[in-house]
Amino acid sequence: MAQEMRAAVFDRYGPPEVIYEGRRPVPDHGNDRVLVRALASSVNGGELYGRSGALGPLGGLVMGRFPKAVGMDFVGDVVAVGADVRGVAVGERVWGLLRGFGAMAEYVAASPDRIAAVPPGMDPVQAVAIPVATTAVTALRDKARLRPGERLLVRGATGGVGVGGVQLGKAYGAHVTALARAENLDAARGLGADEAFDYRTTGPADLGRFDVVLDTVGTDLPAYRRLLAPGGRMVAVAFDPGRPFRSLGHILGSSVFGRRRVRFFSGDPRRDLLEEVARLVEAGHLRPVVDRVFPLSDVAGAHRALEAGGVRGKVVVDTTA
Repeated sequence: MAQEMRAAVFDRYGPPEVIYEGRRPVPDHGNDRVLVRALASSVNGGELYGRSGALGPLGGLVMGRFPKAVGMDFVGDVVAVGADVRGVAVGERVWGLLRGFGAMAEYVAASPDRIAAVPPGMDPVQAVAIPVATTAVTALRDKARLRPGERLLVRGATGGVGVGGVQLGKAYGAHVTALARAENLDAARGLGADEAFDYRTTGPADLGRFDVVLDTVGTDLPAYRRLLAPGGRMVAVAFDPGRPFRSLGHILGSSVFGRRRVRFFSGDPRRDLLEEVARLVEAGHLRPVVDRVFPLSDVAGAHRALEAGGVRGKVVVDTTA
């Protein structure tokens, strides 16, 4: 096996053009991890802020030193298994998420408790759009405890997490209202939304009351929190990148003083969650939504596409191309 591999990296903060296909050492999987030949990865919104420098010193803490790697989720084939690993076989096709970054590369060293088998027959570039749905499962099932018949509002309904939120909201028996761009409203309805509104012309004052709000945008949290019915729950999975500490302060304050609480969590999906989304796929409750696919050689184009906004689902990078 080659000692080096192709990987997406960037050496300085800046626009999408700073990220490129470079070379990195093939990761050592040691005794407690598995080595996966990656077939596809996807671009996540947080990486845009990290690459641009918008996170300031926090970017250094989260993404490490230059040259920085990107990519959190992946689909690929297991090519080697550590001596202490059980329950994973060479040749198995898996999906998963890293604790850090580096999945947008030819090889990934992954913890066995953060991978699971891909449902049979799924194309890798389609399948890699699914692991992010673990965030929607945690938000709606575990944090909000969404119940049948409740009213659910999904902000950012056609983004990477939002498409999972809309589909799972219907699977859990809720009445789903979606907020998205005008050009994506039909797509939101196609995912199962009962109602869909253009967020640029429909503000919080134009909406009714909701039992649960799933917020994947991070801006104007107080305004959307006020839409909660008594006993309502708001789950935020994104900070306002321009005012991250203000967002955090509002969330913490609502948890201490508010009846209509805002819950925030940082995803740490384990095998059981990845297996759950596989079951949801096989049951027909969850399907992948891929906006566009880029080769690893044009990773800058993938970042540019997501940064432009208006995507439907995930922007995927084929790590074999």
